[in-house]
Amino acid sequence: MSKEILNLEPNALWKHFYSLTQIPRPSKKEAQVIEFMKKFGEDLGLETIVDEVGNVIIRKPATEGMEDRKGIILQGHLDMVPQKNADTDHDFEKDPIDAYVDGEWVTARGTTLGADNGMGVAASMAVLEATDIAHGPVEALFTIDEETGMTGAENLKPGLLQGDILLNLDSEDEGELYIGCAGGVDTTALMDYTEEDVPENMTAFKVTVKGLKGGHSGLDINLGRGNANKIMNALLVTASEKFGLRLSELEGGSLRNAIPRESFATVLVPADKVEDFKKFVDEFTAIAKDEFADADPGLEIVVEETETPAKVMDAESQAKLFKALAEAPNGVIAMSESVEGIVETSTNLAIVKVKDGKISVASLQRSLVDSDRDKIGEQMKKVFLDNGFNATNEGAYPGWKPNPDSVVLKEMKEIYNNKYGKVPEVKVIHAGLECGLLGSTYTNWDMISFGPTIRFPHSPDEKVNVATVQKFWDFLVETLKHAPKK
Repeated sequence: MSKEILNLEPNALWKHFYSLTQIPRPSKKEAQVIEFMKKFGEDLGLETIVDEVGNVIIRKPATEGMEDRKGIILQGHLDMVPQKNADTDHDFEKDPIDAYVDGEWVTARGTTLGADNGMGVAASMAVLEATDIAHGPVEALFTIDEETGMTGAENLKPGLLQGDILLNLDSEDEGELYIGCAGGVDTTALMDYTEEDVPENMTAFKVTVKGLKGGHSGLDINLGRGNANKIMNALLVTASEKFGLRLSELEGGSLRNAIPRESFATVLVPADKVEDFKKFVDEFTAIAKDEFADADPGLEIVVEETETPAKVMDAESQAKLFKALAEAPNGVIAMSESVEGIVETSTNLAIVKVKDGKISVASLQRSLVDSDRDKIGEQMKKVFLDNGFNATNEGAYPGWKPNPDSVVLKEMKEIYNNKYGKVPEVKVIHAGLECGLLGSTYTNWDMISFGPTIRFPHSPDEKVNVATVQKFWDFLVETLKHAPKK
């Protein structure tokens, strides 16, 4: 672990971010960080609440002369996405993140960094601790499980928060203010299959698709990056038709909200077709690399002979699996007609697992329009139902409808322009910010989302730009100083 990030400015923020890197906090495993935040608030002598699901709320009174300002809620999520490279030895439930300074960026060795949303949490902590910042009444809301279901935001009870303005500190481009976001719904498909003995005269191979960039399944879905599950399935479908390939095991992707970077399959082909199979894989790889030459130049497909497994999937189930994965929509479905350049509806075929007689497939559908979110969710579900799976849609969460007449938006645009000589861009994001759920509970809130520049979130390439952290912090401080009057 490099402690050089403790020397970065603003030190008030970076020291708290460093502390967060030392605390394991993968989604749904936030017990340690909840206790850490509770102690942090109590040690400052501030009113600290942990609600029924684990959300932490810390209140700080207005500074002298600012009592007449509207209350501001600083909001971020405590959990982080636990992604690592295949060759990295890391236990996200026990090990600290190995963060370090790499030129103009802070990143981590072999794992996600947790800047999403450690930056927002650290900024809120710095405000709570500060004695030299003018502000009205401040509440910090630290939610749990944002990355895998937003259950913290979903289960936040009305009446707990007292403020009128929510500043969500969880967007990833400095100089941009977000006033709307996509909603989402999860689709899960399950099927049992019969395990059969391996046919005679078959040779086993391990097929690996790797080297893809992956990334956030909302923010990066329009970049044309490869989906490891789709690439692997295309290879397996053709190989089964050409060579009678049989599948033993398959595992691709690990998180619904991350574009799958890797997929691993154990397959068998007739011994007399081994050379033809190898030649086919080489040809397939060349075509795939050409297709993704710009968006994903690191794509690799590796085939290695391996130990013969004990069982294979029955042929009928295999055909149904391959057909369903081929038919499942993936990527951008529609662009917004009302907000230029923004994805309106998308899907991510995120996780595929085949082992020990069971198949599970998970995907995440997003849309700025709740009815379209439901429509694409039903379409995805139908694909799997039609191919013999049990399929369900669950975990639907609403989008956040933009309010271009927002009072705090007008105020923040003026502050930014005065400070940096330009008007910040006002945007809608194709990702599931918690604002949609929070705003459905606290309908009076005026909400804005902003943050420093973070690249490649939800992947081991995640990094945060150091210079933009300073600008983000300065902008936050000025916004607090100029909070609207009641």
